[in-house]
Amino acid sequence: MGSLDGKIAIVTGASRGIGRVIALKLASLGVQVVVNYSQSSDKANEVVAQIEEQGGAAIAIQADIGRISEIEKLFSETINRFGKVDILINNAGRILYKAIADVTEEEFDTLFAVNVKGTYFAIQQAMKYMENGGRIINFSTSVNGQMFPTYSVYSGTKGAVEQFTRQLAKEFGPKQITINTVAPGPVNTELFSADKTPEQIEALSKMNAFGRIGEPEDIANVVALLVSEQSQWITGQTIRVNGGFI
Repeated sequence: MGSLDGKIAIVTGASRGIGRVIALKLASLGVQVVVNYSQSSDKANEVVAQIEEQGGAAIAIQADIGRISEIEKLFSETINRFGKVDILINNAGRILYKAIADVTEEEFDTLFAVNVKGTYFAIQQAMKYMENGGRIINFSTSVNGQMFPTYSVYSGTKGAVEQFTRQLAKEFGPKQITINTVAPGPVNTELFSADKTPEQIEALSKMNAFGRIGEPEDIANVVALLVSEQSQWITGQTIRVNGGFI
């Protein structure tokens, strides 16, 4: 039996990458998982099928996290199916690598819609529905500790997420709900590798203490800790999960 038996979790952007591995990890601990996706229904259903094959319970729910009405639908469908929400993993996000001279208004608005507005209003729904003792995990990036060209918009959205986490911790405190942010360094996902040469990936792997790119499991393991009962005294924090990335 898992250590989180009976808990209900929403994992946004869970059809692939880090979100997929988090969904599988939570299910292995006894959590019943809502696998949120925006467009990749086949991938989301694959995650659900894998969880069910391993004896767990999961459903896939489509929702565009950049739209408040869709976030509300995600939570209402979760409540209709499971009756409660104990864990929210705000994993869904967009990335943009562009110099400021080339960033368009549409690109700026899209990133802020998903990464900032989506995260904020999912947290708002958690305040409405989440059980006492719940857990909220947001996602930032360890790039916020660096000065990388072309990351200004992306890093700016994640800076906002880190401040949401700090400022909201005491609002959730009376319900014994913790809220924290996980900030990964480079992680071996399809999204990370898509626009990088082998030489660039090798250079990034040398920027941490262990000389390798992180794996999604490295992130999922920390999320599992933060949603556990043992993490009750951790809230309002941004945790750099990056192998000493500098």
